Amino acid sequence: MVADGAVYQFDDVDRAIVALLKDNGRITNRDIARKLNITRATVGTRIARMTSTGALRVVAATDFAAYGYDVLLAIGVEVHGRPAEDVARELALLPEVFAVHLVTGARELEILVAAHDFGELSNGVIDGIAGIPGIRSIDVGIAADIVKYQFDVGISR
Repeated sequence: MVADGAVYQFDDVDRAIVALLKDNGRITNRDIARKLNITRATVGTRIARMTSTGALRVVAATDFAAYGYDVLLAIGVEVHGRPAEDVARELALLPEVFAVHLVTGARELEILVAAHDFGELSNGVIDGIAGIPGIRSIDVGIAADIVKYQFDVGISR
């Protein structure tokens, strides 16, 4: 949870700050301080410490459909003759690929791909993936519906 391998130790104040940021990513340090009855300096210091250690990232999440992505794929990738990490790095360079995971199981990698339509897939996405050296096979699953799409996972107690 921290860049140097150590685990960041969240306390109750850290958890409260993160909860407020998850609820409203645009909340000011002043408003957080006021809600938690602590100083703005304390809020700023804690957010800086959490972000600098890699324990917290403040990001904007978007809806795929809002950008016209109507096709989501989960693709299992079987690797042969090359380290899976090297193949993963090359897959991560493809613009349609928005997530690459090294996994255990029948396949070494799982990638998530977004496309505007099925035509886009046949016009290069699958060819780009299959053309990477070391890929023995791919197993494509098409997302029929999104039941849960949530990035605000994290600390709780």
